Amino acid sequence: MTDLFIIDDIIKTALREDVGTGDITTNSTIPADKTISGKFIAKECGVVCGLPVVERVFAIVDSEIKLSCNVADGDYVEKGTIIAEVSGPARSILTSERVSLNFLQLMSGIATRTNACVKQVEGTKAMITDTRKTTPGLRVLEKYAVKAGGGHNHRYNLADGVLLKDNHIAAAGGITAAVAAARGNIPHTLKIEVEVENMQMIEEAVACGVDIIMLDNMSVEEMKKAVDFIDGRALVEASGNMGDRDLREVAKTGVDIISIGALTHTIKAMDISLRFKV
Repeated sequence: MTDLFIIDDIIKTALREDVGTGDITTNSTIPADKTISGKFIAKECGVVCGLPVVERVFAIVDSEIKLSCNVADGDYVEKGTIIAEVSGPARSILTSERVSLNFLQLMSGIATRTNACVKQVEGTKAMITDTRKTTPGLRVLEKYAVKAGGGHNHRYNLADGVLLKDNHIAAAGGITAAVAAARGNIPHTLKIEVEVENMQMIEEAVACGVDIIMLDNMSVEEMKKAVDFIDGRALVEASGNMGDRDLREVAKTGVDIISIGALTHTIKAMDISLRFKV
């Protein structure tokens, strides 16, 4: 993973939160010189993600901890698979256990759900993307997990591109005014995307020559009509509660992108445990 200094900040914040002034249980029961080894085990099927983060957690806590991975991020594993093995000072591993598992379970859950969505649209041109609906402070990890699951990233932050949503359009005085203002103030290298709710807005967005048109909360029939009208003059993105929709039916309308906030904001963590060898 890149952006190591960002990841280290995230990990250190998590460790400060979890460890506090010290791991009183571990330090009062485990001898300082004791070493131990253990296994990270998948308790259910899924796509693994977050192993480099786990390795970094251990490195920050104690450089003597050694992690050996049996799979890589993005690999699908069956229930019972030994994902990785860890060895080193028992106190340090125990202190690191919860934080390392939290990251691994969360990121694997995101990768697993993303992978399921990607499989639903196989054979179509639609690509699955995330949104900015991420856990505050964890966006870089969650978007990485989406990619590990086979999905794509939408904007990372507000500086990545122009996305004119309903409130921008209302405040600017309409689509045409908003697009004109954006073009007058942004570099030519940035794309402009407009969120639309009906055919009248679609027609205006096409007339403005925008790069991407986001269809917000439309029915399958409305999306088909929109795709036919746009006819390749802009990329077409389907959005709005897509986590609850039949993604294959949405993809068959001919949209280019399906953005799903639920990839990161409504996640069941993958069940993974760390078991020590006795």
